[in-house]
Amino acid sequence: MGTLAGPAGTTVSGQFGPRYDEILTARSLGLLAELERRFGPRRIELLGRRAERQLAFDRGELPDFLEQTEDVRSATWSVAPAAPGLVDRRVEITGPTDKKMTVNALNSGASVWLADFEDATTPTWSNVVEGQINLLDALNRTIDFTTPDGKAYALHESTATIVARPRGWHLVESHVDVDGEPVSASLFDFTMHLCAAGSRQVELGLGAYYYLPKIESHLEARLWDDVFTAAEDALGLATGTIRATVLIETLPAAFEMDEILFELRTHASGLNAGRWDYLFSMIKKLRNLGRDYVLPDRNSVTMDAPLMRAYAELLVRTCHARGAHAIGGMAAFIPNRRKPEVNARALEKVREDKEREASMGFDGSWVAHPDLVGVCRQAFDAVLGERPNQVARRRDDVTVRAADLLDVASAGSTHSMDGLRNDVSVALQYLAAWLAGTGAVAIFDLMEDAATAEIARSQVWQWLANGVVLDSGETVTADLVRQVIAEEVTRLAESTGPGSDGPRYDTARALFEQLVLDRQFAEFFTLAAYDALT
Repeated sequence: MGTLAGPAGTTVSGQFGPRYDEILTARSLGLLAELERRFGPRRIELLGRRAERQLAFDRGELPDFLEQTEDVRSATWSVAPAAPGLVDRRVEITGPTDKKMTVNALNSGASVWLADFEDATTPTWSNVVEGQINLLDALNRTIDFTTPDGKAYALHESTATIVARPRGWHLVESHVDVDGEPVSASLFDFTMHLCAAGSRQVELGLGAYYYLPKIESHLEARLWDDVFTAAEDALGLATGTIRATVLIETLPAAFEMDEILFELRTHASGLNAGRWDYLFSMIKKLRNLGRDYVLPDRNSVTMDAPLMRAYAELLVRTCHARGAHAIGGMAAFIPNRRKPEVNARALEKVREDKEREASMGFDGSWVAHPDLVGVCRQAFDAVLGERPNQVARRRDDVTVRAADLLDVASAGSTHSMDGLRNDVSVALQYLAAWLAGTGAVAIFDLMEDAATAEIARSQVWQWLANGVVLDSGETVTADLVRQVIAEEVTRLAESTGPGSDGPRYDTARALFEQLVLDRQFAEFFTLAAYDALT
């Protein structure tokens, strides 16, 4: 492990691999240092504001639409016109930035690939830097991949538009310091991409495009907008070259959709219904308000639940009133070609989900597997026809109150032993994979990433904190949780087969027990687990 003294007090302590110098350049590190010094203190201040708002929620001060920004919501204004490559977004595929996924996603037939440095990627140093190299190679059309059994992958002539998702404001990149402090992971991912793959995409006639995760307020969107403007100025790019789609995946952000678009309006492309993180955020933000705000079994909460439908329809109405794209969320079902019945059921579930979104007015939606691109496209083709989107379809019929977004009871009341076991097993399997360097994992025929796994671990915490009574008659206690964890670890170890080393669950089990049994709720498991990575 060596260190590199970068420009103006920037130190890179991560080990250098082949071609890392194409990403960690004097230009990219210099811009990173400039952005970190200029905007780092605001980032810290806004994270402190999150903590203050949580204390207010704990006191029973529920989130609501902001009085002080009523003029923004009532005024007439629009975001910038859709950028090249982002006019038709009817199918978007999401996944990590390893070589195989890069080639498969770009070849999938999707309109857009969300190249994910966040929920689908374990942020090891090699993952985050080599992912940037893969995106650069993809745009230079020099990427290829051959499996151990000799199967070769190469890019098709027509490929998806790349939209990168940097990590959230709450995370740091510990392998790079500016003036002795670790840099924001958001700024690191953004800057490394902008100065390499993003700049190359601009040269090819598009722009530098981003998905922004975990935003909790319009002030955090304003920070991103200021970062974009500063970066465009530093690199001599025209205003609006950088475009952003914001994931509405936190409960507070659902009450500030207009304001978030307004802050980013010269850089805005749209909003996305990040449904899984949204459920996690709902548990997290309302965790101390008692049993009236306890969600049922994770897998029973669908987008047909009134509170989820209200969230989705408000997003469509907000976007289309401002000329922005509304992008639907990820259906977690994935195909399993070895199980025809499971495969057929997954395809039908995804079809139903995408048809519902298209009928609601969304302009496109996410899938997590190339086999699902056609299903999603069919659903949106049936509604859009030859039109690239349905932004012109205003949903003026939609009226959503704060109470509608907070109607947790409408999600159902099933609290089952099967649900508890599923949460425990999924969280253990995902944490074991994440700690081993894999951030997107197929578990029980669902695609699990950090967002879906967070629902599982936070739900166990919430059920325990509220002494939920299961359908079996048992009350969720610390002893019961420990018992279920022990049983599921044994089951998982046995499933690896005799003589197989299998995955190791010791570290995952210790981390999971810490997360669910500690009375102090951990904001993100990634913060608790990051130091275990290299």
